[in-house]
Amino acid sequence: MPRIAVIEDDPTTSEQLAGWIRAARPELVVDQHFDRDSAEAALLRERYDLVVLDIELGRERNAGVALINEINKQGLGTPVLVVSAMPAAIYRSIMKALDAWDYLQKTTFDEAEFVETFLDILRTARPAAKATTAKPAGDASLQLDPLKQRTPMWRGQRVNLPLTAQRILATLHARTGEVVSYEDLFDVVKSGRNRDNVRKHVATIRDAFRDVDPAFDGIENIPMRGFRWTSGG
Repeated sequence: MPRIAVIEDDPTTSEQLAGWIRAARPELVVDQHFDRDSAEAALLRERYDLVVLDIELGRERNAGVALINEINKQGLGTPVLVVSAMPAAIYRSIMKALDAWDYLQKTTFDEAEFVETFLDILRTARPAAKATTAKPAGDASLQLDPLKQRTPMWRGQRVNLPLTAQRILATLHARTGEVVSYEDLFDVVKSGRNRDNVRKHVATIRDAFRDVDPAFDGIENIPMRGFRWTSGG
């Protein structure tokens, strides 16, 4: 049964958010936590499909930041939707840098916007979670040797890629079924170690594969986190 955590210290707001979730998706199990300690214990105990949390919990101004870091340490790819009174113009970019999936500022959204955002994250995240729980075997369709700078082969056809793109491809393929973070991919990019540059390299890889296989869809984008090789599509 899909399980959701709502981490919010204000009981009225917590009930409102949980109520909206239950009304939109009655089959979901919604756990409500009102402080950092109980939330941390639950995150260690339960496997959540999505976490909705506030940044400030009680007197702890950045308790939500600590919880996001704890979620990221688990490496499960659990999506986080931050709902906070902090100004979105400032905190949205901060939360995304921490790998939160989205940010909603309190008093600036209604039920429809919250539900739309929540369901969009849930739809995106659940297929990703299934892929990480059952790692597929390596795909024999791809043959590559980036150390010797040989042209990768995809189902018997050459795929023309620059060396950096080959290294990124090799990293993704070696961890088939896993989310490879931007930070991990920085290790194989000699210059331009930023997310935009990594995305450009991945786009180059996709284009090169589609030149030889128009139906290729083997690299999945995991919002705010990285990419996953899904064995070729």
